[in-house]
Amino acid sequence: MTAILHVSLLFAFGVASTFADQSNSSITIAASEKPHYTFVIVHGSSGGGWDWKMMDSLLTKRGHSVYRPTLTGLGERMHLNSPEIDLTTHVNDIVNVILFEDLHDVVLVGHSYGGMVITGVMDRIPRRISHAVFLDAAVPEDGESAADLWPSIISDSRVVDGIVYFPWLDPTYPVPGDVPQSLGTLTEPVSFNNPEAIRLPATFIAFIANEQTVEARAAEHSWQNAKARGWSIHTLDSDHNAQRSHPEELAALLETAPER
Repeated sequence: MTAILHVSLLFAFGVASTFADQSNSSITIAASEKPHYTFVIVHGSSGGGWDWKMMDSLLTKRGHSVYRPTLTGLGERMHLNSPEIDLTTHVNDIVNVILFEDLHDVVLVGHSYGGMVITGVMDRIPRRISHAVFLDAAVPEDGESAADLWPSIISDSRVVDGIVYFPWLDPTYPVPGDVPQSLGTLTEPVSFNNPEAIRLPATFIAFIANEQTVEARAAEHSWQNAKARGWSIHTLDSDHNAQRSHPEELAALLETAPER
């Protein structure tokens, strides 16, 4: 009787082990089939790569590769700030990251002013990009500048010797934080006339703050441009800096944007 029970237990254990192995194998296969993306995230005006550290961590833990360069004159590169810096400088920053890191099939992400930058990058190296994501960002037409889209970005700011001091800057705030930015980055028009760039798939995600409505946001120039181009459009209930206030939700949107 004891021998029979022993054999039965071994059989049961073997079946359970086989089932567990098959189950674990299925999980491994499912995980390996999940798309793994290379994200290049471009921050907004006055910001820096530091502002996307949490997003980097969240996406990296999910198996993606993340690059979050800081544009010349901003963030930890604020010592390089100069009125000579323009939009072309910032476009070159990102183009060179992609080229020198030898990145391909990039999911190019731009937040706010970063939409101006990634538009120029798309125009320059469309074959390195698989998808573009505009996060509450400028979606300019060819020949438009950030100041054309958002005239108040300059009129509401203090401009001294070609440097813009935005109203949200707080010199008493500890590092890291937002810093002044060259006027030329906001007034230089972007080029977006490369047919390959225009055909790239893209997603526009609008952040809807408490005092805003979807209807009002949908009437804005950037939303209308995205709609006219046939881009996927989504919303997220958040203030303008969802990377700070709603990182988990934003990471989920970024991860699924290329599939929509």
